[in-house]
Amino acid sequence: MPGPEQCPDQPLRRSAPAVVTALPTVAIGLFLGEAVLTPTGNVADIAGLVGAVWLLAGGAWGLGAHFRQRDAFAEREIRRVRAEERLRIAREMHDIVSHNLSLIAVQAGVANHIAEQRPAEAREALRGIEEASRSALLEMRGMLGVLRSAEPLPHEPVPGLAALRELADRAIAAGVSVDLEITGAGHPPAGVQLAVYRIVQESLTNVVEHAAPARCTVRVDVGADAVGVHVVDDGTRAGRPGDGHGLAGMRERVKMYDGEFTAEPRPGGGFGVTARLPCGKGERG
Repeated sequence: MPGPEQCPDQPLRRSAPAVVTALPTVAIGLFLGEAVLTPTGNVADIAGLVGAVWLLAGGAWGLGAHFRQRDAFAEREIRRVRAEERLRIAREMHDIVSHNLSLIAVQAGVANHIAEQRPAEAREALRGIEEASRSALLEMRGMLGVLRSAEPLPHEPVPGLAALRELADRAIAAGVSVDLEITGAGHPPAGVQLAVYRIVQESLTNVVEHAAPARCTVRVDVGADAVGVHVVDDGTRAGRPGDGHGLAGMRERVKMYDGEFTAEPRPGGGFGVTARLPCGKGERG
């Protein structure tokens, strides 16, 4: 929906009802003046003309109130859409930056620690840093291109279920043992696949940041009606993870599809994230 700055003819549309109503009113006023000044004019004619003028004035006020209400509703809708878009962009930026920078920090620490004793492993860590940096740059450039351009950009494929293996490999390179299993033969929409990708990405990022080295199990069940995600690790954390941007972002993604989401410590240790995203629901809002 275009914003007010994109509608230069909006004042003209607002004034059109007043102009349309004013022209007959002026005409009646002229006839009224003629009736008063003409000897043939009588009280009944004058009273009828005055009533017509009041009727038109009331209609003009009613039309003006209608268009003012419509414009106020349109402005509220524009503000709502903009707020949702800012939230969506902030969520994507957080996921991109948090995941890749976490991997870079961990692998840089590994490379620095073993550079002299085990140079081959240090070079492997540096390759992981290179890959994470390149991935982050590509995603950031794509998003910044959308924000800077007023023209529609060519559609780029969004990360989906096929990219989960790459996420697992990156976490493995950062010191987390990941067991990834994708079952089912469903074909969820691209939006649901992106949500699943981001949930797994954020879950693995939390393990890398707060629990590595650890073992982590990722199960994705792709059904005809819904996609289930289950990510469990056995890592030790200093305390219960806070309800930060990462967990809040996962909840928001699931909520868009009227899904179910839980994230909590496991009784035997570690942490678990479970989500269910229906495939038949579009994003609300």
